[in-house]
Amino acid sequence: MPSPRSKAMPKPKPKDKRKTKEKKASAQGEEKKRFHTSGPRPLWSGTITFGLVSLPVNLYPANRPKPVSLRMVDNDGTPLARRYFCEKEERVLDYDELIRGYEVEKNEFVVVEDRELESLAPEKSQEIDLKRFVGLDEIDPMYFERAYFMTPDKGVTKAYRLLAESMEATGRAGIATFVMRGKEYLVAIIAEKGILRAETLRFAEELRTPDDIPLPEPSKADKNRVKAMQQAIDALVEEDLEREALQDQQSQRIIARAQEKLAHGEDVIALGEEDEPEVEPEQGGEVIDLMQVLKQSLAEGRPPGQEARDDAGKSQPDKRGKPAAKRSETKKRPSGQRGTGKKAAGQGDGKAAPRGKRSAKLAELENLSRDELYERAQQLDLPGRSRMSKAELAKAIASVR
Repeated sequence: MPSPRSKAMPKPKPKDKRKTKEKKASAQGEEKKRFHTSGPRPLWSGTITFGLVSLPVNLYPANRPKPVSLRMVDNDGTPLARRYFCEKEERVLDYDELIRGYEVEKNEFVVVEDRELESLAPEKSQEIDLKRFVGLDEIDPMYFERAYFMTPDKGVTKAYRLLAESMEATGRAGIATFVMRGKEYLVAIIAEKGILRAETLRFAEELRTPDDIPLPEPSKADKNRVKAMQQAIDALVEEDLEREALQDQQSQRIIARAQEKLAHGEDVIALGEEDEPEVEPEQGGEVIDLMQVLKQSLAEGRPPGQEARDDAGKSQPDKRGKPAAKRSETKKRPSGQRGTGKKAAGQGDGKAAPRGKRSAKLAELENLSRDELYERAQQLDLPGRSRMSKAELAKAIASVR
């Protein structure tokens, strides 16, 4: 059954077929780019220390971003931004009006200021000090949270291989803590197939035990039924776990449905080039080709991502440098319901930079890491900085002259 919007839409004219094909090809191209980005950058760079050994390494996320990311848009196709709405005052709040509170009792909070959070933050360190090693079977899989691949920095390939082979031979993992993006993580360093991998671990207080769950008391099952169940399991055993069995079928169905609707011009809403708003990029893990990174690091002994960093230093044209066209004012919407940009935190504390200069400055700032942007925000004393994403920090800093 067609949707109400598809009934209201006029049938696509023959002259629009070429544009529809171009849009489809462009969408497919963007989808491929999501999974084949070249020149990966490390998420963290530091040193593994083990006794008298110091091994500079780079950390890359082992996971890819989700294949389907659905954005919230209005009927005109304008991406919507998240706003904080005060029910008491019935208005949208700016970033400089937001503070954090720790709930001690229901509806009773203790305010924690940004400066207090900064004073309580872990000391900055670029070091993973391996002081404890445990057997891999000693780590409950429930503790594993997120995986990262570790690659050697320039000139330390032999030391990297030595540590990886030694750890793999003993079947042990190194346990340590390290600081990444202002947060302290518990981590297990694991070696597998000559590659070091860092697995961030959940803290013990984050996990429930079977005693916390109302499970029935264990009892012995009938031997004949156990034997029959084992035979049923054996009948379904496969030698290898094929990658195809681990595909995200739902995401594939969503993508196929979206491509089908695009091909038929059904429910397609797009802004013209003159109406394209400034939209902050979605947050997600950077896509990497692991084999490319490892071959580059191990074979050439060159730090991966260096080429990308060199290229990043060159100024690139910024799409968002174009002034955003004003939207049609025929439809009036309540405050906060629609819009893509947030008021830059701290813009009341400094003068706004001219549009052209701000765009060039923003392009330069976007090449910095979030930690570097956060340090600049501290120097400018921008309010609400601890709650900002990397894109929001860059935008807020660029808006201050």
